Amino acid sequence: MKIILFFIITILITNTSFAEIIKPNPNINSQEVIEIQLNALKKNNVPYKDAGIEQTWVFAHPFNRAYTGPLEKFTYMLNSPDYVVMIDHQNHNIIFISEDLNTGYYFIELTDKIGDKYGFQWTVKKVLEEGEYKDCWMTIGVSQPIPLAKST
Repeated sequence: MKIILFFIITILITNTSFAEIIKPNPNINSQEVIEIQLNALKKNNVPYKDAGIEQTWVFAHPFNRAYTGPLEKFTYMLNSPDYVVMIDHQNHNIIFISEDLNTGYYFIELTDKIGDKYGFQWTVKKVLEEGEYKDCWMTIGVSQPIPLAKST
């Protein structure tokens, strides 16, 4: 009985640790923000439904959140035809374009779950205003997908 209880507790602790959302902090650089978001969207429903969308929303710049709304509206937007290609995608490539002290520009090549390729312009910006996100890189904008190639 003790072995079974130990096994159940171990599983619960392991699953809880995987469920932790990475929070913005000043030690995460601009490209790492995008990597965190894309890796989460790549496995959107791990460890729970829409965990990837939630992780992505956590790194949405406060100005971006004012536009995209609360998590529920953001989830709806990412499941729209314009952005659903990001959900459960096969792979992605982050291409650095330029960066100044407060803004980073990247181009993302992404292969969706059926093999079609898309490009996105991805902009991250440091939060300069006082508050919990001061000096954190966060996503300020992502373009609509640019079709690059069809799988068939």
